Amino acid sequence: MPANPKYLTQSKWQRFAKITAAIIGGYFVSVSFHLALASWFNRANILMTMAFSGFILWVALMIIAFLAKSGLKIWGIYTLLTLVFSLLIYLGNTYNPIAK
Repeated sequence: MPANPKYLTQSKWQRFAKITAAIIGGYFVSVSFHLALASWFNRANILMTMAFSGFILWVALMIIAFLAKSGLKIWGIYTLLTLVFSLLIYLGNTYNPIAK
């Protein structure tokens, strides 16, 4: 049974924003989250875990992006999360450098 058209996104720009937020934004959030963890904890263990949990988190973020009402709003949330995780990466590398 096909989806009811009244529940589908009518605007092509909103549809494009949701698709790009799901694929690109979800990927950036997933990778930056795992790299932030790797900068504070054991790098080898986190990066090996990322090989599996990164895809799971990415798919979950894709689903969240398509459930959102506004594609621009979800892009803003994903951009903000990526920037927060990037700040944590910077602080983690400052206080826990790889070469000691």
